[in-house]
Amino acid sequence: MASPEGSAPAPIVHIVDDDSDLRRSLAFLFESVGIQALTYPDAASFLAEFDLDEPAVVIVDVRMPGMSGFQLQERLLELDYPAPVVFCSAHGDIPMSVRALRHGAVDFLEKPYQPQRMLELVQEQLLEAGRRFAEHTRRRDVLRRLETLTRREREVLRHVINGLPSQLIARSLGTSVKTVDVHRARIKAKTGSESLGTLVHDVLLHHIDV
Repeated sequence: MASPEGSAPAPIVHIVDDDSDLRRSLAFLFESVGIQALTYPDAASFLAEFDLDEPAVVIVDVRMPGMSGFQLQERLLELDYPAPVVFCSAHGDIPMSVRALRHGAVDFLEKPYQPQRMLELVQEQLLEAGRRFAEHTRRRDVLRRLETLTRREREVLRHVINGLPSQLIARSLGTSVKTVDVHRARIKAKTGSESLGTLVHDVLLHHIDV
């Protein structure tokens, strides 16, 4: 799916499965409705080729040579990769599905899959992927801006987040109100925020520990 010029790239589908027939059939299914799909015979080849910043949905088998689907899921969590993950397996059972869902998978489908069910699920999750990756990008931007702050500026910001006025912040830090106000001004300038209120909102919205 091509995206309009200047807009975010359309999410794609990554299919990770050692069954070549399934990879081909899934890719054909998605491409028949204009969804771009990339295929990989194992987890290692996927990890070597995928783009962490490209919005996507990942469809993965449980049992594969080398790294299993669950191990791949754990690796993606370690990488803070926000793509929705769908498991598709011929060997699934309730404990497997529970494990996958507890670790953040959006669904666990049994093979042979129902084409219409698969299409509906993936189309829904492509929209979710666009939202997740956009939020992920915004969160990383806030973190990047916070990295410019000194230790003392972070202390001041923590007090601001807790709702303390400059007078109480100064008393807590053993400094003057004027010094606290200088820190507040520097925090605003360094992070490029419209106001400290805007910065506090962004920090709380993205659950960032200052």
